[in-house]
Amino acid sequence: MTRVGDVAADLEPMATPIGAVSRRSFLQAGSATAGALLLGFALPALGAGPRSSREPEAFACKGLIRIEPTGVIAFIIPQVEMGQGTYTSLSMLMAEELEVGLDQIEVEHAPPDDRLYANAIFAGIQVTGGSNSIRAWWEPVRRAGATAREMLIAAAAQSWQVPSAECRAARATVVHGATGRSATYAALAGLAAAVPPPTDVRLKAPADWKLISTPAKRLDAPGKVNGSARYGIDAVLPRMKIATVAACPVLGGTLGSIAEAKARAIPGVRQVVRLDDAVAVVADHMWAAKQGLAAADPQWIAGRNASVSTEEIVRRLEAASRNTGAVARAVGDVDQAKSAAAASLSAVYEVPFLAHATMEPMNCTVHVQPDGCDVWVGTQVVTRAQAAAARICGLPLDRVRVHNHLIGSGFGRRLETDFIEQAVAIAKHVSDPVKVVWTREEDVQHDRYRPYYYNRVHASLDEHGYPLGWSHRIVAASNVARWIPAGFKDGVDGDAVDGAVDPPYRLPNLRVEYVREEPPGLIVGWWRGVGPGNNIFVIESFIDELAVAAKADPLAYRRRLLAQSPRALAVLELAAAKANWGEPLPAGRGRGLSVQHAFGSYFAQVAEVTVPAEGAVRVDRVVCAVDCGLTVNPDTVRAQLEGGVIFGIGATLYGVITLKDGRVEQSNFHDYRVLRINEAPVIEVHLVASGEAPGGIGEPGVTALAPALANAVFAATGKRVRKLPIAV
Repeated sequence: MTRVGDVAADLEPMATPIGAVSRRSFLQAGSATAGALLLGFALPALGAGPRSSREPEAFACKGLIRIEPTGVIAFIIPQVEMGQGTYTSLSMLMAEELEVGLDQIEVEHAPPDDRLYANAIFAGIQVTGGSNSIRAWWEPVRRAGATAREMLIAAAAQSWQVPSAECRAARATVVHGATGRSATYAALAGLAAAVPPPTDVRLKAPADWKLISTPAKRLDAPGKVNGSARYGIDAVLPRMKIATVAACPVLGGTLGSIAEAKARAIPGVRQVVRLDDAVAVVADHMWAAKQGLAAADPQWIAGRNASVSTEEIVRRLEAASRNTGAVARAVGDVDQAKSAAAASLSAVYEVPFLAHATMEPMNCTVHVQPDGCDVWVGTQVVTRAQAAAARICGLPLDRVRVHNHLIGSGFGRRLETDFIEQAVAIAKHVSDPVKVVWTREEDVQHDRYRPYYYNRVHASLDEHGYPLGWSHRIVAASNVARWIPAGFKDGVDGDAVDGAVDPPYRLPNLRVEYVREEPPGLIVGWWRGVGPGNNIFVIESFIDELAVAAKADPLAYRRRLLAQSPRALAVLELAAAKANWGEPLPAGRGRGLSVQHAFGSYFAQVAEVTVPAEGAVRVDRVVCAVDCGLTVNPDTVRAQLEGGVIFGIGATLYGVITLKDGRVEQSNFHDYRVLRINEAPVIEVHLVASGEAPGGIGEPGVTALAPALANAVFAATGKRVRKLPIAV
């Protein structure tokens, strides 16, 4: 039976430190522990992208499959599950090669260990993000399963004294066809642990796949339906207290005074904890903690950012956009193209700060003791969480134990550790375990926001209205410089220019620049799509403007520019055909296109909208076509794109975070809107069969949506959208 996130782990006491298990013991594929088979598998080297099965991989660190004599087949998954279906898709890869059924696997959260579970594509640390779980683990997980399979077959063959070639594996059993003898993996585990691991294994050919590329039911779905699934916010421990917190609403400000006696007078309140920039009320339950915090009535010393406003930040961005930036990519001679141009077009595009507003607000449960610290949390960066807790506690890493949980959506917010650090700082003052839960208001107003992007784009056009030259200057804060300082090179944030430096279109002269401008008053962070979310909006909106200027149909205009990008052209043609592009619509309705190459996938969308004379934009239909290479679970791909479209519509129509007097003005879903169920459009997803290496799918549905929707609004109204959210 498949298990996802064993609930019993929530109550484990401090046991053998993770760091006490030697790296050598993980690397030895033939290690035996109580007769179990422990199998390490290797990851591609840092910076390596997806490779075809014909290309060799270099390996840098290990993961683990555990097969026990009890019959347990455990898959310790290095990526976290936050609703994207990773646990199911990665399990399908392992089960395919190991020759077991999905129903025979027990899935476990990986403990923190960058050496064993580093994501080879994303910074070389144990991290889930960037739409790369399948891209990073597509080959290593299959090789792990294949290696374990061959070791089990070899163990059976040795026991029966027959050639391995005469044996086969199926449903966790090895069978000798000639004699009909069979042995389960459980029975063979001890013998297999002594078998030298093969230096090379042959992966199954696609024609032999039973699971990969077939629709599979989600392993985490039953627990989410029956309520047994455990998220970070569900952690329950003996003697546990609940705390809620208020931090200074102005970044850089400090706590002034509080009415501590009034807070303590609330029934159920046990403690008030003061931090430099925050106050927490610890109580027996959340209601008492909230009431106590309200009674405490904290007063703040706002500090240097007390007068910051959105208007000031935008003025700074606009001024910075007039400066030459660091060159991210230069092709040909853009200046020469300007001189030779028959015409030109320029535009400024802006996208706002956005919050994550995850369904599960920030929370973290911590128990600090003199000799160790336990943390129960849902995080996308489990090793960073461990390191952050260790730093706050002043403990070595091997005395900090992180119990990772399912995540009630991340969208990049849980790539941060600020809420974990705060919870640990509070827990240091509390003798019992304490669960720190942020209110929705605290969550929205103390987020790590998607950067505000200010773009200047210019096209030099030939006599037919097609681009001879293209320049794009991107001005924004740098996520990379803060989060991965070593990745910020030569003044360029690689994420901020992602999607802009390699558009699928034929642009003979291209220059993309980046200008770093950090905003006062808030901290920016990763948000589902980040750089491409801005750049695809700019490129696809501006391409539409060029088509209109050339008096060309937007589809026909793109076709000509995509002649040398067959995969991009194919998804564009498919989406347009399925959306009935070219068929007339009534007045007040319009269709808009977008096409992109991002996250390793090719993707096109057609949005169809209605814009009444009075009233808000309504999205009626969105048609998606995707070539993401080989699909592991088609159902997951469709679900991710559908979810991305919903998420993207909400952001495009309503999403904006603004500052006044240094404070975020939005606080909850009444003024930070998300799409509601009655507003959801018809969504169609069409998959292109492909034999290419897998691409990412978690973010493309979001990043392609804004320009398709903005172009549809133009088609319906004649009003061009250059600034989000859309206001008609």
